[in-house]
Amino acid sequence: MLVLRSVEPDDLPQLQRLARESLVGVTSLPDDRECLQQKIADACASLEKLVQEPGPESYVFVLQDLETRQLLGCSEILATAGFNEPFYSLRNRHFTSASRELNIEHGVAALSLCHDLNGHTLLRGFHIDPTLVRTAYSELLSRARLLFIAAHGRRFSPAVITEIVGYSSDEGHSPFWDAVGKHFFDLPYAEAERLCGLQSRRFLAELMPQYPIYVPMLPQAAQDCIGRIHPDGQEAFDILAREGFETNSYVDIFDGGPTLYARTTAIRSIVHSHLAVAQPTASLDARGRYLLSNEALQGYRAIVADLDFRPGQPLALDADMCRALQVVEGSPIRLIAL
Repeated sequence: MLVLRSVEPDDLPQLQRLARESLVGVTSLPDDRECLQQKIADACASLEKLVQEPGPESYVFVLQDLETRQLLGCSEILATAGFNEPFYSLRNRHFTSASRELNIEHGVAALSLCHDLNGHTLLRGFHIDPTLVRTAYSELLSRARLLFIAAHGRRFSPAVITEIVGYSSDEGHSPFWDAVGKHFFDLPYAEAERLCGLQSRRFLAELMPQYPIYVPMLPQAAQDCIGRIHPDGQEAFDILAREGFETNSYVDIFDGGPTLYARTTAIRSIVHSHLAVAQPTASLDARGRYLLSNEALQGYRAIVADLDFRPGQPLALDADMCRALQVVEGSPIRLIAL
């Protein structure tokens, strides 16, 4: 059985393996032992904090095969983007100019460096083993974060965002980066992404242009990348789109990938998840497949399971499910249909 759980210090070697395998552009998952060790320490400390409102806390989850003990994926929530330093994006908006004499009004798209998304909760660090792509476990790895937010709402902002990795070639070249960022950083795309994962994002403000970049002046290949998703990032996009997330006018500063946005009051797994109490049983009459989690903070667990759920009645779970979720009779369970 596969279970999603909070990261632990002993996960460091396997987490670094996942980072090494992850898509270029997932800057929150650097292949660096020291950075990952600090990420784990911060996540463990966040679970121990008494939180009344969202702050700098981070919550890292791993997908583990309970039989082999192998980690097959990871994902993360940052409670407040831009809490310690600005969270930079490119705002993609139209500027309109007009001439009364010529009776002409014209709109031009322009990209402007901003930190408008400060204060939002950020989903990041999504990576899953290729053998599990487009399975229920991708849904678990992504959406269990939303069940965690539903259970511990005061720790998070009323609005949630995520950056989807933008297009780059198989050789690691990004037409958007080559047309924009490379002129200011003089670094290849992959190296710039790596540095952003290792260091403060403050260097972005120091080197990126402070004036609007007019989109029609960019090469067509770069224009085509604005809002375009890397093929390997499509699943992450699709899962959250089904949850109610929508694209907005912000794109990633490196590759032009889209930003998704949703209010927590509109996110399916938060609004429509059900609460039930666990009822251990020897046999199940499964009628549907669900994502389900316990309601713990420390010791959070989530799984995929075939169940017979009836609102208002105890939720029958077999011994393996109870063991994976670390629950007993009467424990609260949150669940939502796949």
